Amino acid sequence: MLSLSTLLLALVSQQTGAELQLWQDPKFRQRLVESYVAETDLEPSATQDEREQIQSVLALMAADKMDEAAVLLDRHRTPASSAQFDFLRGGIHFQKDQFAEAGDAYAAAVAKHPKFRRAWRQLGLARARQGSYDRALPALTKVIELGGADANSYGLLGYAYAIAGNHLAAESAYRMANLLDPANFDWKLGMAESFFRQKRYADAAALCGLLLEAHPDNATFWLLQANAYVGLGQPMLAAQNFELLDRLGKASSDNLYLLGDIYTNQSLPDLAAATYLRALAGQKDPNPARALRAAKDLAARGALPAASLLVTRVETAHADFLGAAEQKDLLRLRARIAVAAGAIGEEVAVLEEIVALDPLDGEALILLGQHAQRGGDPEQAVFYFERAAGIEAFEADAKVRHAQLLVGQGKYAEALPLLRRAQQIEPRDKIQEYLEQVERVAKSRS
Repeated sequence: MLSLSTLLLALVSQQTGAELQLWQDPKFRQRLVESYVAETDLEPSATQDEREQIQSVLALMAADKMDEAAVLLDRHRTPASSAQFDFLRGGIHFQKDQFAEAGDAYAAAVAKHPKFRRAWRQLGLARARQGSYDRALPALTKVIELGGADANSYGLLGYAYAIAGNHLAAESAYRMANLLDPANFDWKLGMAESFFRQKRYADAAALCGLLLEAHPDNATFWLLQANAYVGLGQPMLAAQNFELLDRLGKASSDNLYLLGDIYTNQSLPDLAAATYLRALAGQKDPNPARALRAAKDLAARGALPAASLLVTRVETAHADFLGAAEQKDLLRLRARIAVAAGAIGEEVAVLEEIVALDPLDGEALILLGQHAQRGGDPEQAVFYFERAAGIEAFEADAKVRHAQLLVGQGKYAEALPLLRRAQQIEPRDKIQEYLEQVERVAKSRS
């Protein structure tokens, strides 16, 4: 009969290349030899005296007398004691939510007995409960390597991989957990989230659809599918999900603000404004800054009536919670809305109020300059434009406005240095085209 070593040599002699390198790896050969040995050593041995002591400790633990159990265990435990003593010490710490100490005890148990599968499992759980998922991963992987491949082990392994950012590995672990326990929707949700994190939005949306057939009132599934639809570039499908969430009474203010943003981007300002108002009303802590940002977006798209609704609500219900920056934003929006409504006097008053609050508000200075220009007072307009140009962040825009005023007066040559400086600061295609047009006119007039 051939010995095991002779068999190995015979097998090696038939391999070449990369396979040969694998067979020559000492660690691989050691694992191969070990695979022929029966797995009878997953539990550490203990002497008769140790078994009696362990039973006494377990009796105290069963009676929820953890402190007494710890005292009795420490009385008998020595560095040479069975790994089962360290395992029990870890269990006592775990029951007392002392997860760091529990992890240390379980680590001591597996150091004494490397195939102690229960200790590896508990070590993984303890590290996970600590939030140390990167340290939990090796222990959870070891459990599976030692044959403890149940659904919970795979599921926790998937969660740990997800927290660590390895979403491909998380998907694989969740697939195995789902295979072993197909009735558990946590594993399916984990797999859907891993699809989403890998930007496999179609897979995530489809799996969420299956989950929602069984659990139509689950807000998490609706929300994840909505985000997948956004990733797929199908915002109105996402909007349907957010609306359903709201009808279920499970839409947060953040969800509603995102829904409002979708309506804004889809040029549905009335729906957007109504949704933003619902979001503002649903905020537990008054924080109108998000609503003001929404109003600015609507105003920038020309939806001034919708923006006005939001501004009015903020002014009437949340003005006391505005900081200095939000107050200026609110005043700017009021000024823009006043211009659209033809209330020029109100616009000027608001802009002057802004400048009084912040003399370095370049945007307000430029708007005042434009108002003076429209009112036939070019000298006052130039005054405001030059003040704004003295503020670094607004220099380019202010010089363009000043140049436009000069062009309107037929002073093309004087406008050119302002436009060139604006392009030097902040190059823009439209301004470059305008500059070239002014240059041609200036040359034709010279």
